[in-house]
Amino acid sequence: MADKPTIHPADVTSPVRPAKAPTAQKTLANTNVWSTRVLVTIALMCAISILLTFVEFPLLPGVAWLSYDASFMPAMVCGFAYGPAAGLACGVISVVAHGILFADFTGALMNFLVVIGYILPAALVYQRIHNIKGAVIGLVLGIVVAVAMAVAGNLLVTPAWLGVPLDAVVAMIVPILIPFNLLKGILNSVLTLVVYKAISNLITPKKDQVKGL
Repeated sequence: MADKPTIHPADVTSPVRPAKAPTAQKTLANTNVWSTRVLVTIALMCAISILLTFVEFPLLPGVAWLSYDASFMPAMVCGFAYGPAAGLACGVISVVAHGILFADFTGALMNFLVVIGYILPAALVYQRIHNIKGAVIGLVLGIVVAVAMAVAGNLLVTPAWLGVPLDAVVAMIVPILIPFNLLKGILNSVLTLVVYKAISNLITPKKDQVKGL
């Protein structure tokens, strides 16, 4: 009588499970895809942003060379509605157009730094915390980063391009640069919350709309 073959655990093959599709690929397939409607909305916001650069006024008494305009607001609305890339695209286009139209390349360079510092953190936070709390936290963070970028830009660009002594720029940081950019950021943020709340139902898909904002 023949002996029965001994079966070892290693010889037992487990059923093969189908491999799951990479989640990163799925995520990539569902992001960064802008429909024609979204592209048209972004283009409209860019046009509004450029027009707003013509409406400017000083914020601080006696500091007429620092003027405020609301051109960052449409860019932030795009950032909230469609993500950081859309917001940055709108903001950068507005800054470049302003620099060309007004032949103000020094101001355009500093505004380029500020618009990145303002929009990118706020849009990223709102993308992760998609409610009114996330919007406020993002805007506050954006203001702080934008102020830091404005100060850094003035320290680097103003002495090199405009010939202003570095000591004079440093002396303006606390009494002028920080207050002006804080006020600018606060005004832009308040306008963003008001405008985004008013038009979010029109420009944002229903599934992505947030109650309370």
